[in-house]
Amino acid sequence: MPNSRVAKLRSLLKERNEQALLVTNAVNRRYLSGFTGTSGAVLVTEDKAVLLTDFRYRIQAGQQAAGFEIVEHGPDVNESVAELLRQWGVSRLLFEDRDVTFAAYAAMKEKLRPVELVAAGAIVERLRIVKDEQEIAVMQEAADLADRAFAHILPFIKPGVTEASIALELEYFMRKEGATSSSFDTIVASGERSALPHGVAGERKIGSGEFVTLDFGAYYKGYCSDITRTVVVGRPSPKHKEIYDIVLEAQLYALEHLRPGLTGKEGDALTRDIITRYGYGDHFGHGTGHGLGMEIHEAPRLSRTDDTVLTPGMVVTVEPGIYLPGFGGVRIEDDIVLTDAGIKILTHSPKELIVLD
Repeated sequence: MPNSRVAKLRSLLKERNEQALLVTNAVNRRYLSGFTGTSGAVLVTEDKAVLLTDFRYRIQAGQQAAGFEIVEHGPDVNESVAELLRQWGVSRLLFEDRDVTFAAYAAMKEKLRPVELVAAGAIVERLRIVKDEQEIAVMQEAADLADRAFAHILPFIKPGVTEASIALELEYFMRKEGATSSSFDTIVASGERSALPHGVAGERKIGSGEFVTLDFGAYYKGYCSDITRTVVVGRPSPKHKEIYDIVLEAQLYALEHLRPGLTGKEGDALTRDIITRYGYGDHFGHGTGHGLGMEIHEAPRLSRTDDTVLTPGMVVTVEPGIYLPGFGGVRIEDDIVLTDAGIKILTHSPKELIVLD
C-alpha cells in the first residue's frame, strides 16, 4: 500500500533537488514508517524506502513498516547505509542535523565517504506540522482521556493531600484508561508553587484557600494531549477571583478569534494584549501556546517570536497564565486544531472557577 507520508517527503526532496534522506530521529522514523522499535534508521530516495534495524526488531519491523524494505544492519549501521548508497549510486545525502551529535556526524562522514553529507533541517517536521484526519482522530481520543482524568481527580484534591499523590492518581488513571504513559512529567502546583509555570508535583501538602494548578496529558497511540486547569481549595480571595477571571477572559477570547491565516505572533497577542491591559503583562512570561502531536512541544508556537502562518490541520495549545510570586498563579489550557472554518476545540473540561471544599 502506498505510503502518503513518504510520497510527500519525496516531493520535498525533489523540491530541494536532493537524492536521499537518512532519518535517525526516533519520532520522525515512526512518523514515516509506523515502526515503534527503539533502534533503526529510515533511508528514502526517489524510488526506495528502507528501514534499517537490528536483529531484535526484524520481525516487528516487517509487521509495522508497511511499504518499506526491511534491512537488518550489521554492527555499524553506517556501513550498511554506505553499502546501500553505493548500490543506488547516491553521491549526496541529507541527514537530520538537529538529531545528530558531532561525534555521530564525524563517524557518519568517515563511513559514508565519498558521499557528501548535507544538513536536512526540519524536513520531516515540516510534514508533521499539519495533521491528517487519522492523526486528529487519535489526538481527540487522547484529549478525551485527559478530560476524563480531570473529572476523576477532582474528588481527590483536598487539604492535607500531597501534590505528588494527586499526580500519581492522575497518571494511574490515564494508564488504566489506555494511555501508554503521561505526555510529560505531570504538574501539580499548589499555593505559592502555582506561580511556577512548570512546578512539577512535589511533596507539598495542599492547603485551604489556595490555587492548585494541574497540567497533564495522555500519551496515547503515539500522540500527546495537554490540558491545564486551575482550581481553588477552600474559599477564594478577591485576588484569586481577579486573576482567574482575567486568564479565563484571555483564553476564551483567543479561542473565539484564533483562525488560519494568523501568524504565531498574532495568535500570541490575542491573549497577551488582554492580560497586559489588566496590568499583569509582566507576570505572563511564556508563549500563549505550542504545537502538539507525536511530541509534547512541536511547531508552530503561539509566541512573540514565531512568524509561522497558521494553516488548517495544525494542532496547538492555547494556555495563557498569570503567575504572582509568593501568592500563586493561574493557567488555563486547551488543545485545538485549526480548520477551514476556524478551530475545533479538542479538550472540553469545565473552565469556570471550581471551588473545592
